[in-house]
Amino acid sequence: MDLHGFGPQLALGTLMTLELAFASLGVGLVLGLLGAMAKASPHASLRWLGDGYTTLVRGVPELLVVLIVYFGSSAALGMVTGWVGMETHVELDPFAAGTLALGLTFGAYATEVFRGALATVPKGHIEAAHALGLGPWHTFSRIVLPQLWRVALPGLGNLFMVLLKDTALVSVVGLDELMRKSQIAVGFSKQPFTFYAVAAGIYLLLTVITGGGLMMLERRANRGFARARS
Repeated sequence: MDLHGFGPQLALGTLMTLELAFASLGVGLVLGLLGAMAKASPHASLRWLGDGYTTLVRGVPELLVVLIVYFGSSAALGMVTGWVGMETHVELDPFAAGTLALGLTFGAYATEVFRGALATVPKGHIEAAHALGLGPWHTFSRIVLPQLWRVALPGLGNLFMVLLKDTALVSVVGLDELMRKSQIAVGFSKQPFTFYAVAAGIYLLLTVITGGGLMMLERRANRGFARARS
């Protein structure tokens, strides 16, 4: 298959896609945990905040989230620089905007995954941790999180596969990820089927590798649980 010398560029685009996916995953996991804890909070204001976050973000298409974050952040930064007397045009880097937008979207869906997993943690385990004198952080990190992670991992894995493909949306704001590199190659070579088929094959390969990695993580997370049941 003749790629007209664009093979290295597609490889760079694939690397950028992975960097964006994992950066967004980190942001999304933090937001998802915070959102789940907010929705499980006894304080009505925090529950309202968690509900508002998931309802708002899940109700808007991912492409619009990317555009709103990219252009909205530029407008917000412009207002801030105007307040401090700097008449300069400031734009958020496409990678940063894409990370924030995809992280917000991933976090909204991950909130529900974490909330469901949180409900499976026996309250007696938390009460026992408190009786042993463990503080809130140690109770969460040593008692709640390991059990939460095991239950939430399959759902989070599915969300990450969706996130990996949603990175293509960030091409609309100029990030040189795989989809953007493919579009540039198509414009030069006038062979859309070739380059879009190659891009599809790369996305499929990444998804298959990710699926295998997730299966290994799930087996590792369930090792102690399986021994305890037997």
